[in-house]
Amino acid sequence: MNLTVLGSTGSIGTQTLDVARERGWTVGVLAAGRNLELLAQQVAEWQPAVVSVDNSVYAQALARFSVQFPDIKIIADPTEAATLPANVVVNAMSGLPGLAPTRAALEAGRAVALATKEAMVTAADLIWAAAARGGGRVVPIDSEHTGVYQCLTGEALSDVAEVILTASGGPFRDGPDDLSGVTPQQALKHPSWSMGQKITIDSATLMNKGLEVMECASLYGLPLSQVGVVVHPQSLMHAAVRFRDGSLKAQFGPADMRLAIAYAIDAAPDGMTRPGDVRAARRGTEVGGHLGWPLRGTWEFREPDHARFPCLGLAYRAGEAGGLLPAALNAADEVAVPAFLAGQIGFTDIPRLIERVLDETPAGVLTWDTLEQAQTWATARAHELVKGGLNR
Repeated sequence: MNLTVLGSTGSIGTQTLDVARERGWTVGVLAAGRNLELLAQQVAEWQPAVVSVDNSVYAQALARFSVQFPDIKIIADPTEAATLPANVVVNAMSGLPGLAPTRAALEAGRAVALATKEAMVTAADLIWAAAARGGGRVVPIDSEHTGVYQCLTGEALSDVAEVILTASGGPFRDGPDDLSGVTPQQALKHPSWSMGQKITIDSATLMNKGLEVMECASLYGLPLSQVGVVVHPQSLMHAAVRFRDGSLKAQFGPADMRLAIAYAIDAAPDGMTRPGDVRAARRGTEVGGHLGWPLRGTWEFREPDHARFPCLGLAYRAGEAGGLLPAALNAADEVAVPAFLAGQIGFTDIPRLIERVLDETPAGVLTWDTLEQAQTWATARAHELVKGGLNR
């Protein structure tokens, strides 16, 4: 297996390389942002043919890597990197910058293991059209979505009554009732998963689960009304599918993203070319030493508290409306979370800001051009609200 890893220095990227190391896979292309120190370590270990870096550090990387690694080609375009030959392109780029590489990889006929949820959240129809044009395949990298994928393998979508995604509930699932005074430090203490700062805050607000609901509907061709959420503090059940005969099929496993990454990469070469085109993965060897993982203890399931965590409802609202609202929702959240981490707004201001942006988002038909325009507008408007307009 030869991989391209986009976002190699981030949380998913580094865990992807852990899996590749365990499995004995090769890495032909690495793409990262500005963390040249970690990237240099990865390049030294994996010896890829091509390395892509953020344009802002391209000159610095070229000067450094051309001396250290003279046989490696350095480029400043992850979109170009995504089109290069590979068995699987792992797109672990966070946020909206991951959209263009996803499109390019699919149009080039690549199999994409997709951790960039923004692609399916904001541009699902466009992404599936790109896959159809180029013959690309998609499998999600996510504990919940790979759980759904495994539950749907061998099943007919017409037999599905409901898909259930689980949420840990984040650090505030048991209190306090008033979340207005919580700090970034408190919000970053996730009880189950080790993730990057943005996704950890999104988990604390339940926005991440809302985005996953939107992504799930887009991946498997389901209406949002058939995608539910339960809070499961133990984070051992990742997803379940309820069938029309009343039976349930669930996927359980340790809270280890490497399992989802390995499954997605195994499945990607024969993955989805359209929503719900689920095919079984070629299962590899054990990952992470979990064969002895015990089935014991008390497992809890609760309804999410929409009043305390309004971001979940905002995601359903944007997903039901469609058009440009999902892009606006995502762009506003991309501004709100860093603003909270920087102390510019409070925790409960995150959903207030996002709701304001949704209320003001103009209607429009989704195209690549209008998507970019909506993202630009929503980002600018969210920054305005951060700077003092939130109460106006």
